[in-house]
Formats: sequence, structure tokens, C-alpha cells
Amino acid sequence: VRLVESGGGLAQAGGSLTLSCAASGFTFSTYAMGWFRQAPGKERESVATIYSHGGSPYYEASVKGRFVISRDNTRNIVYLQMNNLKPEETGMCVCRRGLFGSANKLAMAYDYWGQRTQVTVSS
Repeated sequence: VRLVESGGGLAQAGGSLTLSCAASGFTFSTYAMGWFRQAPGKERESVATIYSHGGSPYYEASVKGRFVISRDNTRNIVYLQMNNLKPEETGMCVCRRGLFGSANKLAMAYDYWGQRTQVTVSS
């Protein structure tokens, strides 16, 4: 199993970034996927998750309406479009593979993860 994130970087407050996670080594279309974030000094939290079929997205309350999670099961990629970014959202973002096809916001419901990508939002 391999998950490779890309798209992180520096954005100004109010700006946008789109993260991508390319998956390989497993049947991507049968697993839920999730994006998690860990900000400095804070607990790791789920940001957004998506079912294997691409439906039923979950968003953490603070990002609802600004972030969009999606997936392309033909290309084995999951995306996280982040709009109107805030400085407090600076941190390491990681995509994780769910244990099942149904998504769950709990970290224990995910097994493999990528190498993480840094997101920095300047004020």
C-alpha cells in the first residue's frame, strides 16, 4: 500500500490549496479515504472523509462549506480542495486509507497513511 500526498505549500489567509493523494497497491475503489490534519500543539483531527463510492462526505465543523473532498476511482486519487484558508489551519496534512468502504471520522478506523504534506497559511 502506498499513499503519496502532494499539493501542500504556502497560502495566504483567504487563499486556496488543493491536496492530492495518489494511491497504489490496493483496490482503491473499495476503501474509504480520509484527510487528517495535525497543527502544532494540537491533537490530530479528521478534516474530511469520503466513502469508497465517492458519496457521503464528512467534514469537520470548522471546514464545512470551505473544503471539498472528492475522489477519482479511475485514477486512484483522492483530493481535498481547501478554500478560504485560515492561519490556524497551518499544519501537516495526511491522507489515510479506511479499514472499510464506509468512512469514519475516527483515526482508529484508518490504517495506512502517506508521508504527509505541510500546509502553511500566512496571515
